[in-house]
Amino acid sequence: MSPHKNIDGKAALAMVVLCFVWSMQQIGLKATAHDASPILQVAIRSGIAAVLVGLFMLVRQEKIMPTQLPWRAGLGAGALFSIEYLSLGEGLHLTSSAHGVVFLYTGPLFAAVGLHFRLTSERMVPFQWMGVVFAFLGIAIAFLSPADWHAAKNNDALLGDGLCLLAGASWGATTVLVRSSGLAKASASQTTFYQLVVAFVLLLAASHFLGQWSLKPTPMLLANLVFQTVLVSFISLLAWFALLRRYLASRLGAFSFMTPLFGVALGAWLLDEPVSAGFLIGAFFVVAGIIFVNCHELLARRLSLVKLRKWRSC
Repeated sequence: MSPHKNIDGKAALAMVVLCFVWSMQQIGLKATAHDASPILQVAIRSGIAAVLVGLFMLVRQEKIMPTQLPWRAGLGAGALFSIEYLSLGEGLHLTSSAHGVVFLYTGPLFAAVGLHFRLTSERMVPFQWMGVVFAFLGIAIAFLSPADWHAAKNNDALLGDGLCLLAGASWGATTVLVRSSGLAKASASQTTFYQLVVAFVLLLAASHFLGQWSLKPTPMLLANLVFQTVLVSFISLLAWFALLRRYLASRLGAFSFMTPLFGVALGAWLLDEPVSAGFLIGAFFVVAGIIFVNCHELLARRLSLVKLRKWRSC
């Protein structure tokens, strides 16, 4: 029997809060990109957050480097985490934060597909596969809509969308690695620490190599770094991996559809980003796919109740 369980009220509330926090990170990175590149910002926040996690572990008297350290899996998770934010950072230079958040949050879909083939407890049913088809149909619509093609010819938005989609795939691969390797037995803080340290080193090197090294310490940038460091890279990552250790990963996305919705709405409101009709249609299909994949049990129960009521009324 699987030690992981379906989501309950506490997990659902935690996911709603996490979704809102995560939807804001693209907004913050995009809004302050002229003060420091997103890649440099993520490198800085990862380094500071690694120190915070290390102090947190010391206070709890938890071993930072356990005897049986799954160092290969830790390096892999850190590398995938770095690829995720390297792709997202470069993508946000070319596309809007709304596009970035929708394509990034295909991550749970990639994770669900990957875990289907790795863990028996995470096998998907036909209803969920239909959701996967819906989601990737939405991705195709968002990519290929005429308005987006026109924008792509002018500012490489299509490439930016592709990089953000790669970031989503990297996030999904990280989840699969965490759940199917020795990291599944590591604590949430240990897993987070591995990711942050490796990401700090790799992303700092990437920002230097790409010439994205300049930083203007404006009040907005400093405020965003505090938000990104404390909430996004410290508290939210600890919470996410803690949830992964208790609940079925494919079920944790039950409310993850709220993140792209938050992201699109906040991007249009706070950054005055235009949103094309084609992209909205594609985003609708992506969100529908996420709901199908992660809420299939609830939907199946509702459909069964409707059928039962119709049968009784006959």
